[in-house]
Amino acid sequence: MTPTRRQVLCGLGATAILGAPRMTFAADRMTLGTATITTVSDGHLVLPKEFLLGNLPSDETAPLLAKYGITGDVMHPPCNVTLLQDGDRTVLFDAGSGNGFMPSAGDLVDTLDALGVAPDDVTDLVFTHGHPDHLWGVLDDFDDLVFANASYMIGQREWDYWTDPDTVNTIGEERASFAVGAARRLAAIEDQVNFFKDGQEVLPGVMAHATFGHTPGHMSFEIRQGSDAVMVIGDAIGNGHIAFERPDWASGSDQDAEGGIKTRKRLLDQLAQDKMAMIGFHLPDGGLGRVERSGDSYRFVSEV
Repeated sequence: MTPTRRQVLCGLGATAILGAPRMTFAADRMTLGTATITTVSDGHLVLPKEFLLGNLPSDETAPLLAKYGITGDVMHPPCNVTLLQDGDRTVLFDAGSGNGFMPSAGDLVDTLDALGVAPDDVTDLVFTHGHPDHLWGVLDDFDDLVFANASYMIGQREWDYWTDPDTVNTIGEERASFAVGAARRLAAIEDQVNFFKDGQEVLPGVMAHATFGHTPGHMSFEIRQGSDAVMVIGDAIGNGHIAFERPDWASGSDQDAEGGIKTRKRLLDQLAQDKMAMIGFHLPDGGLGRVERSGDSYRFVSEV
């Protein structure tokens, strides 16, 4: 497995957001056997700190976040979409936000274009889960499919959850729009979608791993060639600070807080033990790195 130097893609998306210049897009690239794996920016989110922290005590969280330069009431997590190119396959793991979620996100198509990849080149689109920043990018402003030539794959449990008409009534008022938006977009790909379960090889060399908690059917994916592998973890480890230092703390972004804790602790232990590379959707520096133990907790070590 060979990481390469970070590639900074400048000059994209000059549109101003709230009077500020667009953030520079960046991509990290690595080789894995015959495959090239690139993390592709879809921009970033703008979230109130409480969305992540939930009911955690500020006297404990504030010093920890300050170590990472995070102050104030707003957080700006990056959105890193994984692109796998191997032979005649061009695979995306998640579709980004599109234009319907946040003005600071939805840059995936432009970033892919800078890499020489057109939407019609994508052969397969594999979803970690159905939250807006991972799913809503399948449709454009006219409700047409962005990746028209792709086959779509999602875990059976995740599909069942978001297509259940009762989900909008049980997910909670703050996330009701998530349910409505997911149902509409999944209906649009219904004729082109394939389902999988935990432990199934969804594509050659790509194994699905159940990482439930963030959503009821959240999946991660182990991409392996020979003895080398990288784990695409989606939001199972949702940030590069609290999730590593205090994986036992509940995350306000997880729909099942206790399930998220259990998954996070297991996944961090596995990745540290196996020294396996990982790609996190909301991790810093393009999301590509490794997990190292740090005393009784962990830390994220970027490959940049």
